[in-house]
Amino acid sequence: MNFNFYKRKAINWASMALAMFTTFIGLFFLCWILWTLLSRGLSGMNIALFTQMTPPPGADGGGLLNAIGGSLIMVILGTLIATPIGVMVGIYMVEINRYSKLTSTVRFINDILLSAPSIVIGLFVYMLVVVQVKHFSGWAGTIALAIIALPIIVRTTENMLVLVPHALREAAFALGASRRKTILSVSLIAARNGVLTGILLSVARISGETAPLMFTALNNQFWQWDLNQPLANLPVVIFQFAMSPYDNWQRIAWAGASVITLAILGLNIVTRIYFRQGSTR
Repeated sequence: MNFNFYKRKAINWASMALAMFTTFIGLFFLCWILWTLLSRGLSGMNIALFTQMTPPPGADGGGLLNAIGGSLIMVILGTLIATPIGVMVGIYMVEINRYSKLTSTVRFINDILLSAPSIVIGLFVYMLVVVQVKHFSGWAGTIALAIIALPIIVRTTENMLVLVPHALREAAFALGASRRKTILSVSLIAARNGVLTGILLSVARISGETAPLMFTALNNQFWQWDLNQPLANLPVVIFQFAMSPYDNWQRIAWAGASVITLAILGLNIVTRIYFRQGSTR
């Protein structure tokens, strides 16, 4: 019996040591990546980065104003398109028809989309939109980003609604609430933090996507509000500038990568603080 006890203790300590070691490796490479990114990117940040257009080849100075603006437009519109669809699909899968064959089929298709390479989605939107209208456009990029964000929102909404205790729904029905009222005022309210977290995860995912935008929105050296035209965006500009032989372009690419990283980090920090304060009220 003592032998079995010490054997379990040894296995427990070995498992803990292995888990701590792998965690250390992951954190080490994460910190290494962040240090490299910020050490090279922060030195290139200045007012011009946010107030000037992308420079031509070989020119000094310049910034990322048009690329930042284009990325914001497509990410915001893509999120606004994907969010209501994703939340409604998640509600259907849990609150309306949880055990049907249609729900199982939708869940299976959603899992495929969730793991599909973004370049495949970009190529699909290229054939669906760009080839038909015969030019790249911001709308094509927005559709590609919305398709990428959609399965994340669907999966998160479904998982969060499943965690809502069924007793809450029964209590609402007992008080005479309709199904619509129960879903909107009980289930969604109880799961809102998780649903909003899924939306933020989708924003973080699509903010740095490059391949789909190369097939759809492409790029634009100038400021462009017309979504029917090619639209500048940060990921494609970072890719093009980082691969160029010009030192100024490479400096701007590092700065642009830092902007994306810090923006996503700041959004997550602010959201967590808000949720934490809201949960204590």
